[in-house]
Amino acid sequence: MAKTATKVSKKAPAKKAAAPKAAAKASSKAAKAPAKAASKAAATKAAATRAPAKKAAVKKVAKASSSASSPILTLRHIAEKLSELHELPKRQANEMLTQVVEMIAKSLKKGDKIRLTGLGILQVRKRAARMGRNPQTGEPVKIKASKKIAFRAAKDLKESI
Repeated sequence: MAKTATKVSKKAPAKKAAAPKAAAKASSKAAKAPAKAASKAAATKAAATRAPAKKAAVKKVAKASSSASSPILTLRHIAEKLSELHELPKRQANEMLTQVVEMIAKSLKKGDKIRLTGLGILQVRKRAARMGRNPQTGEPVKIKASKKIAFRAAKDLKESI
């Protein structure tokens, strides 16, 4: 049993090494076919051989970026800290924060400015309709008027960072 397991593990790398050779043979055969068929076959086979490597690289980058950067502070984290500081149940602190967010959203829908001392100002700004260009074709496109939420940081916050 142990010998067969080692044989299988020895054969596995050989198959992995043979896969690029098979892709090279297939691409050389495809080169003899018409140009469109060759390019499609080569592209699909190349993508199939690179796909696992790309996925692994993306996972490594995602893990590295999440560990290297600072953690994200969510409303739940803020609620937990508030509940500890003010000796409140976590549920009550969470409900209070969600109500604050709802109040901010409602007042922004009305068009009000929201000044949060020490943090900054939230307000709705209107963007006028304008002409733009389609980057692929270059033809002019009409862009509708819209609204956006703008945040202007307070001077104290800017200086502290």
